[in-house]
Amino acid sequence: MTNFTRKLNLVIVMIFLVIISLVVLYPLVYVLSAAFSPGTSIATLSIAPFADGFTLDHFRFLFFESNYPIWFRNTLFVAVTTSLGTVAIASVGAYVFSRFRFAFKKGMLLSMLILQIFPSFVGMIAIYVILLRLGLFDSLWGLILVYLAMNIPFNTWLVKSYIDTIPRSMDEAARIDGASHFRTYLTIILPIAKPIIVFLAITSFVAPWMDFIFPNLLLRSPSNQTLALGLFTFVLDDTRNEFTRFAAGAVTVAIPFIIAFVMTQKMLLATLGGAVKE
Repeated sequence: MTNFTRKLNLVIVMIFLVIISLVVLYPLVYVLSAAFSPGTSIATLSIAPFADGFTLDHFRFLFFESNYPIWFRNTLFVAVTTSLGTVAIASVGAYVFSRFRFAFKKGMLLSMLILQIFPSFVGMIAIYVILLRLGLFDSLWGLILVYLAMNIPFNTWLVKSYIDTIPRSMDEAARIDGASHFRTYLTIILPIAKPIIVFLAITSFVAPWMDFIFPNLLLRSPSNQTLALGLFTFVLDDTRNEFTRFAAGAVTVAIPFIIAFVMTQKMLLATLGGAVKE
């Protein structure tokens, strides 16, 4: 292969990658530009990003003239509580399934795996009726309970698979030193399993933060609305087509994700090499 052919192939590959990048990034850039563009309707926006001017009116409207702070507070409460609850319950359950032998262990593991086969919306009617009878309908705690029930089975399997790679000799050494099972879990297992715990915390936070289906099913009061429900009202129908305000809300929704990934990226890379395998 000649030098000219290699350079030509490199140019073709670079052009292809640039085109793919533009196709992927254009919708994101367009939404970002819409958040800072004057007007409210999508029909008045130029297809060229940032060609319509610059304004902060949409963000001012969100924070001072709408219920966005209430939506943000509710969503943050649901997402954080779900994340913490999932990490606590799934990690403890994974430790028990990984380190102990008891009756029906395989059956329970298999049943949790089977539960993940069925889509979550299959049980919507049952979820609706159960929460209604428990008095948790139109309640943030009821929504949290639904997310926990969906998260725990698969995530218990996920963390268990990671804990299985940790040598049992470390548990035995801790037991010889007089540590209880719970102390072994806290001081030995959790520090080594930190990468999977951080991953679990992030993924358990993301789903409630972005979900629309279950809040739309279970929440009715304006004071209990989440970000997905609240922002959807801006583009609900033709009578209220406030796309630029919706875009401004979408941009602010993305900020916690950016912060979370920036803060945990180095932690994940630093701790991935900390797991000891037998």
